[in-house]
Amino acid sequence: MTESQRPSGEYPMYPSYGNGDAAYPPPPSYQPVQPVAMGPGTTVWPAPGTADAYTGGAGHGGDGVHGLPQPAPEPSAPRRRVRRPVALLAAVAIAAAIVGGGTATVIGQLTDNGTGGTAGSVIPGTTVSQSSKGTVSGVAAALSPTIVEIGATSTAGQSTGSGVVITSDGEIVTNNHVIAGASSIKVTLSTGKTYTADVVGTDPDKDLALIKLQGASGLKTATLGDSSRVAVGDQVVAIGSPEGLTGTVTSGIVSALDRDVTVAKDDANADSSQGQGQGQGQGGGQQWPFEFGGQQFNGDTGDSTTTYKALQTDASLNPGNSGGALINMDGEIIGINSAMYSASSSSGSNSSSAGSVGLGFAIPVNTLKADLDTLRAGDSS
Repeated sequence: MTESQRPSGEYPMYPSYGNGDAAYPPPPSYQPVQPVAMGPGTTVWPAPGTADAYTGGAGHGGDGVHGLPQPAPEPSAPRRRVRRPVALLAAVAIAAAIVGGGTATVIGQLTDNGTGGTAGSVIPGTTVSQSSKGTVSGVAAALSPTIVEIGATSTAGQSTGSGVVITSDGEIVTNNHVIAGASSIKVTLSTGKTYTADVVGTDPDKDLALIKLQGASGLKTATLGDSSRVAVGDQVVAIGSPEGLTGTVTSGIVSALDRDVTVAKDDANADSSQGQGQGQGQGGGQQWPFEFGGQQFNGDTGDSTTTYKALQTDASLNPGNSGGALINMDGEIIGINSAMYSASSSSGSNSSSAGSVGLGFAIPVNTLKADLDTLRAGDSS
C-alpha cells in the first residue's frame, strides 16, 4: 500500500506562468485594503478615501509616499462653450424679413388696390415679360391695354386726350386740362369698350386729374415706376390717342430733366381758340398752350398759370397725347405726357401741318404718386 508523502491538510501548489506583471493570474495594480488594528481587540477597515498605514494613500493605491502611487485621474472632458450659430440666426432673420416684407406688399396691394406707397416706390401693375423687356414692341404689347382714350364734352366743344388706368375698378389718371370744364366724359379702352366716367379730383397746380369709370372691374393696371431713377438718354415709349387715333405708340429718349414748364390752370385761361385738351378731335383744334424759357408756345396761356418740373422727351407727341403715358423699357410709367410744341400753332399755318418736332414734356410719375391722396380726396386747388 502506497503511503502519501503529503502532510495532512497540505494542498499541491500549481506553478505560475511568467514573472512579475506577466504572471498568471496577474498581480493587482494596487495593494488591497487591509484592516487596521486600533488597539487590543479592535480592528477597523479604512473607509474609501482615507489614508492607512499599509497603503499610505487615499483609498486604493495610496498617495505615492507610503505605498504605490495613485494613478493620475483622467482629466474630465473640457466643457465645450456653446456658441450661438450667429450666421444661421442672421440668415433666419433676413429670410423672415423678406417673407414679412413680401407679405406686407401683398397685403398693401389688396387693401389699397395696388396704388399705395411713397413717391419713390414702384406701384406694381402690368409687367413686360422677361423675353420682351427692352423692346418697343414688348412694352407696347404689355402696356397698351392700360392706356385709354378720353373724350370730354364742354361748352367749347369736344376734345380728345389720353389716360392711364391705375386700379382694376377704373381709376384713371390724366391731365387736368383734358377734362377741365367737361360736362360729360367718355372713356374708350384699347378693346373698344366705352365707359362713362366721373371726375374724382383735380389738381390744376400740377395739371393732374383723377377720374373713375362707372361699373368697371377687372381692368389691367399700369406699373407706376420711379422717375427719380430716370437719366438723360434713357429710351422711352409714349402711348396715347393723338388726333383720336387710339393706342398710338411712339418711341424716343429722355432729352432732359427738371424742365420748368408753365401751363394754363384750366381751359378758361387758355386762348379761346384752343378749347380744352390737346386736340379738338373732329374740330382739328390746336395743342394746349405752354411756356418754356420765357417764351409761349401753341397760344396764350392766359393770366392764371402753374409751373412744374417736367421730363423732356423727343418721343413723338401730338394733340391727343395729353394724359397718356411715358414708359421706360421695363414697362414702368415714368411720366404723364402733358405738353408738346407745334411750330404751326404759333405761325398760324394750317393745322394739318401740325406735328411733333421732338419737343415734348411729361409730368414725372413721382409727382403723380405724391398727389394721389389729394386727388382721391376730391381736393382741388
